[in-house]
Parts: sequence; structure tokens; C-alpha cells
Amino acid sequence: MINGFSMPSLPDIRPEPLEPSALVLETERLRLRPLCEDDIDIARDLFLDPEVVKYVCGLSKPEDVAGELETAMARGAGGRLGVWCVIDKATAEKYGTSVLLPLPLDEDDTDWSLLVDDRYPDAEIEIGYMLKRSAWGRGIATEVCTRLLRFAFEMTALEEVVACTDPENFASQNVLKKSGLRDVGLRRAYGTQCPGFEVTREEWVQSAAGSLPAR
Repeated sequence: MINGFSMPSLPDIRPEPLEPSALVLETERLRLRPLCEDDIDIARDLFLDPEVVKYVCGLSKPEDVAGELETAMARGAGGRLGVWCVIDKATAEKYGTSVLLPLPLDEDDTDWSLLVDDRYPDAEIEIGYMLKRSAWGRGIATEVCTRLLRFAFEMTALEEVVACTDPENFASQNVLKKSGLRDVGLRRAYGTQCPGFEVTREEWVQSAAGSLPAR
């Protein structure tokens, strides 16, 4: 137990690699596909906008974005964990990114070395997203999180998914609750105490999220 939260016991599971097509997720409006080197455009849109990164991370330097993108392309557990690019199916506009990644407890950033292809990391897995401003206030964040939770509980061995936010990021807190995660109060993450959220596989199956439209 860490601060009241039980750590997962999945590292001994050896997941088979998923076919690339299984990692492309769709909703009514959106397509989510693994982040790739062609996404330097959306990476710049996100990491160079102070309003977008306000509650997530520090503002990047333009010359650092390409290296940050390369790091963020890492995937683990047979492709099941990593970062997805969020794209409008009708217009092909890139809105941002969504993630299933190891949650850092005492560090201030993701430990990308935990993403190993043939196993799950010895860490809780967090869901998250980052969207450019043109995508705000349109229900896109909830649509993304709901779809990624479905993937997590249909296509991985995870028994729970967690999330955390900046204490003042009330919009994201509402998104997480609408997506099916429950508020569990303050918890340790990113080297501080912050609002925590979680949903178990059993809770997800019993919720409305378990009967979403086709993949």
C-alpha cells in the first residue's frame, strides 16, 4: 500500500503484442491512434501554448519539442500503454493527445523507462489527455477518456485505472467524473498531494461506460 492505494501486481504478465490496427480507436467523432513522428505539428500546438500546459507541465522550448515527441512515442505492454493522437474523423484536424501511462508518485514526470514492450510496469496506470484550445468545451475530452477507458478494460489486464489533476483544474476533474472515475480525495502523485480519481474493472463493467457504441 502507498498512501492508502494498493499497487498493481501485473509485471509478471507477459502480454502478446497487439496488431497496429487494434491500437486505433474510434468514437462517433474521433480517431485515436498511437503517437508518431508525423505529430510534431500537434506537439508544438500543445507544448508551446501556455494555456494548454498550465495545469500539466512547464512550457517547452521550441527546440526541445522534437525530442520530447520522440520520448513520448514509447509504448509498453505490447503496445497497450502509451500516448495516442486525437484526430477529428471528419476533418482530420489533430486535437491533442490522450494517454495510458505509469503514474509517477515522487517524481514530477512520467518514468518512460517503465514502458517495456513485453510486460506491464510495476506502477499504477493513469489516464489523461491534453487538448488544444479549439477542442475545449465541446465534450471531446470526455469522449476521449471514455473511449480510452473502454480500451483499458477490454484490451489490457489492468484491474483499475487512476487519474489525478491540479487542485485548481476543475474542468478536468469534471471530465474524469463524467467519464466514470470516482473522486478518491487527495493522493500522492507527481511529487505532491493532488486530487485523485480511479475506476476499477468491476465498476466500469457495471457502469454506462460498459455499453458504449461499437469500437
